[in-house]
Amino acid sequence: MLITHKRDIPFSEVTPRHLYVNRREFLMTGSAVTLGVFAGHLAGGDVNGTGAEARNELLFTRNAAFSTDEKVNSLDDVTSYNNFYEFGLGKGDPARYAHEMTVRPWTVRVEGEMRAPAAEYALDDILKPHALEERIYRLRCVEAWSMVVPWIGFPLRDLIKRFEPTSNARWVRFTTLYRPNELRGQRRTTLRWPYVEGLRMDEALHPLTLIAVGLYGETLPNQNGAPLRLVVPWKYGFKSIKSIVKIEFVKTQPKPTWNLSAPREYGFYANVNPQVDHPRWSQASERRIGRFFRQKTRMFNGYADEVGHLYAGMDLTRQF
Repeated sequence: MLITHKRDIPFSEVTPRHLYVNRREFLMTGSAVTLGVFAGHLAGGDVNGTGAEARNELLFTRNAAFSTDEKVNSLDDVTSYNNFYEFGLGKGDPARYAHEMTVRPWTVRVEGEMRAPAAEYALDDILKPHALEERIYRLRCVEAWSMVVPWIGFPLRDLIKRFEPTSNARWVRFTTLYRPNELRGQRRTTLRWPYVEGLRMDEALHPLTLIAVGLYGETLPNQNGAPLRLVVPWKYGFKSIKSIVKIEFVKTQPKPTWNLSAPREYGFYANVNPQVDHPRWSQASERRIGRFFRQKTRMFNGYADEVGHLYAGMDLTRQF
């Protein structure tokens, strides 16, 4: 089973032993700890660093009900093998250049079809009311590789409800930071910048959809989308937009960056589907980073029981 309700996965099983031994024990409480602590940690550290020594520990509870029991990838896998074209085309470019991105101060503009006033919100104001939890999700890239990642965050739906979107808000549009002087990949015309993604409102409100602010018990490294990113585990990884600076509630379907650039290769929904191949490779199997043999890809990345009803009646070979 992908989703386990049996037990919390011990932190010692999540973190490679050389990082876990001699590490200060995390403070755990019976109830989740608010992100006011998270904001304090950020203010006190070098948030532009990308190594573990530059990040800060978070307080969180572990949500076994939304976690896979599969073996988690190492911290090195998760932080050194990334697609983040804002820093370059190579998998190692984000880790190499992400320190050039400043993540403090950070603001997020929220606007569109909602009852709350449109405004630019400081990161602390966006995060403060929300409790942190760890969720161990499978990540499947459209390039047919995969990982298992211990994210720290909170449900996107909890953030959405604060702004009271109206009935006109059928979609949610997200935008990544645009700052070519710090994100060297944006100096090229590889894609249309800034990077844009979107979800249907029911997808955004699904309890699996996460706003991540950390991984491995610490604040997000820049190369993984600091200071906050989207995580939608049943979709290909490019839907999980990084370093978000704008959230909009809109009437019409957004036009995501990859879908605009190559609509035959990257659909709007981008649900993991082993029966629909990419035009240049099969999606029937995947390469789990750190393993030698390939494994079969599951429909919706193994989350079919949780999200399949969202797409009832749709032809997923055409609306891919």
